[in-house]
Amino acid sequence: MDNGQHVLRDAHLNRGTAFTSEQRRALGLTGRLPASVETVEAQAARSYQQLGSQPDDLAKYVYLNALHDRNETLYFRLLTDHLAELLPVVYDPTIGDAIEQWSHEYRRSRALYLSVDQIGDVRASFETLGLGPDDVDLIVCSDAEEILGIGDWGVNGTDIAVGKLAIYTAAAGIDPHRVIAVNLDVGTDNQELLDDPAYLGNRHERVRGEKYDELIDTYLDVASDLFPHALLHFEDFGPSNARRILIEHGERHRIFNDDMQGTGAIVMAAVMSGMKVTGGRFADQRLVVFGAGTAGTGMADQISAAMVADGLTLEQARARVWLIDKDGLVTDDMDHLPDYQQPYARPAAEVTDAGGTVDLLSVVESVHPTILIGTSTVAGAFTEDVVRALCAGVERPVLLPLSNPTSRIEVIPRDAIAWSDGNALVATGIPADPVERDGVTYHIGQGNNALLYPGLGLGTIVAGASRVTDGMLLAAANAVAEQVDVGARGASLLPPVEDLRASSAIVAAAVARAAASDGVATKVHGDLDAAVREAMWTPQYPPLDLASEMEAGR
Repeated sequence: MDNGQHVLRDAHLNRGTAFTSEQRRALGLTGRLPASVETVEAQAARSYQQLGSQPDDLAKYVYLNALHDRNETLYFRLLTDHLAELLPVVYDPTIGDAIEQWSHEYRRSRALYLSVDQIGDVRASFETLGLGPDDVDLIVCSDAEEILGIGDWGVNGTDIAVGKLAIYTAAAGIDPHRVIAVNLDVGTDNQELLDDPAYLGNRHERVRGEKYDELIDTYLDVASDLFPHALLHFEDFGPSNARRILIEHGERHRIFNDDMQGTGAIVMAAVMSGMKVTGGRFADQRLVVFGAGTAGTGMADQISAAMVADGLTLEQARARVWLIDKDGLVTDDMDHLPDYQQPYARPAAEVTDAGGTVDLLSVVESVHPTILIGTSTVAGAFTEDVVRALCAGVERPVLLPLSNPTSRIEVIPRDAIAWSDGNALVATGIPADPVERDGVTYHIGQGNNALLYPGLGLGTIVAGASRVTDGMLLAAANAVAEQVDVGARGASLLPPVEDLRASSAIVAAAVARAAASDGVATKVHGDLDAAVREAMWTPQYPPLDLASEMEAGR
């Protein structure tokens, strides 16, 4: 008998100083813990104090991981209580630093690792988890080709899936015992990793083509077969694969791609808020996206879908979108045009008539966009000339410089407000301080996907939606936009992240209603708001089955 040590070693079961005297006696833990019996609230207060003593955010990340290894409930209580503060610690930007060191700092597995070199083992790998068809609500997978702003990090990118799941739980109450993180290890083109003796992933170049597709197909088929009710979240795939997988499999599997759909929907929420100010509608918008990668084209996709919902044909909607990449305006005569850009390629004559490559300023001056989005990571790309040209064409344009970190933002909010004389409706991809001008305080909303995807996931689960529809994404965006009051000049376009659980519940209910309206819901609830609240897991210690745990310790 191990005298209860198995309970202390199991992060799911361990509650440390919160074990009652009765539980300590029954489990053989008498004398193994300090005498005081604490609540999870008291434990969380101590943990927060310990966290605050860490020297930097990376050290805080390491501390939180160690806590997660030791006591899962306490970890999520701490994260939930201080989510707005800890979002940058458990995810972007700190997670990027942690990923770079992942193979060197590896301690324990939190994920399933599916190798392109062992596709035949995919089903067996899932089966080792011992989970039944009704035991899993959510699976987050990544092939780590396009990690945040740091690129290809192979198996080191595993923590992206783990971190995403942590936010799902803290922000929307998705039960952490009903989720799976998956790394699809297809190799890496990062030579630094291939040369590193400590690297833990497949030590070969990234596999593409048929073999890659075979792994994706197998993963989707097996995951959907074993866990037919689970939402399959794709994260940080490369641009061409992200869109292609979504298009090819989105109708048959319950897929959500946050980089394309989530980012697009949160931008759509900002646009909706902007339209409350301007009085416009989606069918009237003209969109210019500077930076035509996965995120930028995902935004174009979502806004185009909203235009279609507002009465345009898909062809008409796409004709109101202009993409600009490093070679200028994207046109249909460009060589090797990525598939995700092709639907938005402008006729080559538009460039020919302009006498050559069309740059951002030329497009803004000729198109008069109502919305200008930056996802280029080109610092200062939205110059004073560009901003003034934008406002010359439209009285109150929506201006969204979304690149991060701060060193790569297209225009800092202070300049955007000054150059537009306070007329641009500005939101950014990073936290930004309010801007004071002419007696008005301009609050700068942050286009943080955490405002949307946790609630979208929860709503999909509550509704038992068979797939994620454009209507569900539109409903999520509208639910976010409805949480802000833009009546006063300088009001933020997006809500703050301070109370994500309440915000996520609102989004979830809206998504579940849209799923029912779109005919994809498989669960019917009389009171959706109550169903959402009931579905949200809270980080409290559950009743402990002493008999079974005593037997397990024998």
